[in-house]
Amino acid sequence: MGNIRVLIVDDSAFMRRALKQILAEAPDIEVVDVARDGLEGVEKAVVLQPDVVTLDINMPRMDGLTALHYITSKTRAKVVMISSLTQEDALITFEALELGAVDFVAKPDGTISLGISKLAEEIVRKVRAAARARVRKRSPVRRNLQREKLAPASAQGLDWVVMIGVSTGGPRTLEDILPHLPGELPAGLVIVQHMPPRFTSSLAQRLNQYSRLHVCEAQEGMRLSNGLAVIAPGGYHLLFRRHGGALVCHLSLKPEDTDFRPSVDITLRSLIDIFDPRRTIGILLTGMGDDGADAMVELRKRGGWTIAESEETAVVWGMPRAAIERGGADVVAPSYRIPNIICQKVGGR
Repeated sequence: MGNIRVLIVDDSAFMRRALKQILAEAPDIEVVDVARDGLEGVEKAVVLQPDVVTLDINMPRMDGLTALHYITSKTRAKVVMISSLTQEDALITFEALELGAVDFVAKPDGTISLGISKLAEEIVRKVRAAARARVRKRSPVRRNLQREKLAPASAQGLDWVVMIGVSTGGPRTLEDILPHLPGELPAGLVIVQHMPPRFTSSLAQRLNQYSRLHVCEAQEGMRLSNGLAVIAPGGYHLLFRRHGGALVCHLSLKPEDTDFRPSVDITLRSLIDIFDPRRTIGILLTGMGDDGADAMVELRKRGGWTIAESEETAVVWGMPRAAIERGGADVVAPSYRIPNIICQKVGGR
């Protein structure tokens, strides 16, 4: 594969210059052009046929979501959204991911982010991952009505724990799994998705609309129980403690030297140190790098059961591949088969 050809689409001249400088410093990336709004971005994407487009959300003439639709339908380019750390932009970003964007970068300082240079490594990493990602066409997930859910999960016990680790391509892949699990599943779910603060809260709300399980962002002291899925909040590690016989969530900023916070490795190790590994299922889904692979190996050695997503459906086959290569996977399966595998193992219907 030659250089990754990138088109930058942003209505801010400062952001266009900053992104171009960041990407131009990577030896394997070539910025082929920039565009000032969505309409110009679509026109240039059709002509230039870049490998990757970085796409701002809020732009004049044509917004990022509309431009995304045209770019993904008229070109083979993979799209990385450039978002702000606001609740509104978080919701729009999830719409973009559902419509086919591979990933997103959250600007720390709003529309014109003077701190964008701090994200240089993340931007380059995500552009590289997008260039080799596989984006699947899919139908929208039907939202389950709230009345379909069972009684509050806090009233139930905890038979099994299913721990899911995921990164790039995660939101759409989680939508392949959670809506297909029954509300009476005799297990609690723990989800670690590499994602910044605010976005994990929006992810939890979104998945809760689709799922018969109760899905929420984990909070300090929250009790894990059957039928409840907790998502590690962005910016924190999700750990576990025992309190009165129950398994409860503990949020921590430490350790600080991890590549990701939350970290799949940190959470899974914390879980199997305090909960019976023989009643624990570890699942590693799409994502860059190897976060979670070593903990999957440890879980399997201690009698737990592990599943790695197969290359067939993984948007980026990095984390699950690392688990497989290190001997950390009992089962390798496409994402659409994982719900049935979970139910068969824990006895859910």
